[in-house]
Amino acid sequence: MGDAQQLEVVDFKQITGDIELFPSEKKIVATAHYRFQLLKKTDSVYLDAKNIQLEQQSTSNSPIKIKQTVDKIWLIDSFKPGKEYQVSISYEAKPGQAMYFFEDQIWTQGQGKETSHWLPSIDDVNDKIIFNLHIKAPAQFTVLANGVCVQEEHINNETKLWSYQMKKPMSSYLLALVMGRFEKYSETSSSGIPLEYYINPEDKGNIAATYRHTREMFDFFETEIGVDYPWENYKQVPVRDFLYAGMENTSLTIFSEAFVVDSIGFVDRNYVNVNAHELAHQWFGNLVTAKSGEHHWLQEGFATFYALLAERKIFGDDYYYWKLYESAEQLISLSDEGKGEPLLKKGASSLTYYQKGAWALHILRERVGELIFRQAVQNYLTRHQFNSANTDDFLYEIEAITDDELDWFREDWLNQSAFKASQALNSLRKSPFIEQYLNLSAIAKRPLSEKQSIFNALLKPPVNDYLGQAVVFQLSEESVEHSSPLYLKAFESESILVRQAIALSLDKIPEHLKSNYESLLSDTSYVTQEAALYHLWLNFPEDRPKYLDATIDLVGFQDKNLRQLWLTLALATEGYQNHLKQDFFNELSSYAAPKYSFEIRQLAFQYLYSFDGFTNQNLMYLLDACVHPNWRFRSSSRELLSVLLKENEEVSAQLLSLRKELPTDQLQFLNTFLDK
Repeated sequence: MGDAQQLEVVDFKQITGDIELFPSEKKIVATAHYRFQLLKKTDSVYLDAKNIQLEQQSTSNSPIKIKQTVDKIWLIDSFKPGKEYQVSISYEAKPGQAMYFFEDQIWTQGQGKETSHWLPSIDDVNDKIIFNLHIKAPAQFTVLANGVCVQEEHINNETKLWSYQMKKPMSSYLLALVMGRFEKYSETSSSGIPLEYYINPEDKGNIAATYRHTREMFDFFETEIGVDYPWENYKQVPVRDFLYAGMENTSLTIFSEAFVVDSIGFVDRNYVNVNAHELAHQWFGNLVTAKSGEHHWLQEGFATFYALLAERKIFGDDYYYWKLYESAEQLISLSDEGKGEPLLKKGASSLTYYQKGAWALHILRERVGELIFRQAVQNYLTRHQFNSANTDDFLYEIEAITDDELDWFREDWLNQSAFKASQALNSLRKSPFIEQYLNLSAIAKRPLSEKQSIFNALLKPPVNDYLGQAVVFQLSEESVEHSSPLYLKAFESESILVRQAIALSLDKIPEHLKSNYESLLSDTSYVTQEAALYHLWLNFPEDRPKYLDATIDLVGFQDKNLRQLWLTLALATEGYQNHLKQDFFNELSSYAAPKYSFEIRQLAFQYLYSFDGFTNQNLMYLLDACVHPNWRFRSSSRELLSVLLKENEEVSAQLLSLRKELPTDQLQFLNTFLDK
């Protein structure tokens, strides 16, 4: 019996999980309680369950038998339609995916990984279930889950119980659990919804910068969407080594701690867009879920578009149109390569679902008008709330109001592979700023003498960030001898991003601009500081100690980008604090260790590779990275290991000598890798 067939036979109404976490053993021991109603007569129904070790089970109301297969638990009885049944299942699990264990954190990721690896449930997104979790965990940790925390009590000195309840149903991929050391900060939306912000205690000074604009965006969405926030509270928590930027679990968004920033980091790497995107999913995806993969744009396209609307309110029209322009460039490039995809395609790329989906909604909203679009969205969400829908369900609401059959929209934006560049360009040109930017791009190949007056005008305060950057990037193609007066104007601008463009593009620094360039080391941007330090160090060898002394205390983003660059440059600078060279190397080497986030480790590996600095300990750290749950980090680590083996014959011998010290998963990987 397939998923679609089972939905016609049984309605799983509620799943309550009594779960105990054992972090050191990377396992859970649990009993799950199920309440379900039969819709048709049958002798069996199933739960998805992967790598679950059953212990015992008890039933009430019926002598239900339980049978386990490779990936399912079957409930067997002479089930009668209309009757409600209950069953409890006790089990242990050491999840290979969907639940991830770290030294001081546990977190889950259901979408794409399947919650049934840690809680027998229904993987079909169309099955909406009320979930309640009662979680026992070591007392020193905070535990978060979907819904409202109705109980928090000590069982004994070592163990604490956290109980969470929900009132409304959702798909199982949205179930979430997080354990870690967190502090909580709270505020309330204008409509009275509790907003809870969690953060690692050592990062509590960054709470304001990290969660900046959250309440404003929450209030905006309730007004713009026209449907009240559908859940009882909204919690957000950053975790280490997360698989994605963020995940919109119902009432509990989990996001990467890479977005935990201070006020300087906010300039270049803030959480605002991801924050808005995951928040929008609470309506688009969680309240109403796409019925199948080909309609996935109903979730990602809507979340991307509404996040952009929220950012438009915060950052202005120029930002809004600039982001549309950037995504249009990506989509045009994809089309030109013959890789364009229709929106209604199962398994399409993220660029298609997210950015092409957002563009489709922008065009549709522009064509039918904001009021009609808003009313249609409100009707769509209300009609299909706590259920699933497809693209026709959404378009029906537009057509019902406008009497427009939307054939043009289906043809141009849903079914066509190519991106409609001409429609996009016509829309973008409604922004005076974009019109100005396109005109500026059109003169890129002209001699500087023909465009100098235009550049001068664009660099007069107040400077538009995007236009000013475009000027600087065009200057980088010119002789510094002729462009220096314009560079001086750009240096004098108060735009952090224009000055950043200088740091990123002017890699050969003339002596007469040296002092101006040195001022970039003090800019409130970690990206600018990093580029400036590196380029100054390269251009002026005699001043390297001065630059290193000036930046010795800088750390940068969560990945310690400035500190790791500083250590690398200090090691490479002859005569600089020779008595501390070993300490510098030891510190840089330590950042590759598993106790740090993968962003820190990945950067450390890059710098260690740059000067052939892989010790036996570093190689062990790299092998650990090669089996890391984050696939991007795992993949890049394996690529690096392959390069090391090709470039240095001694590395193979080093690795073989380490085999006795490796845990099973790393040893298995190494043996397979070396046999290739």
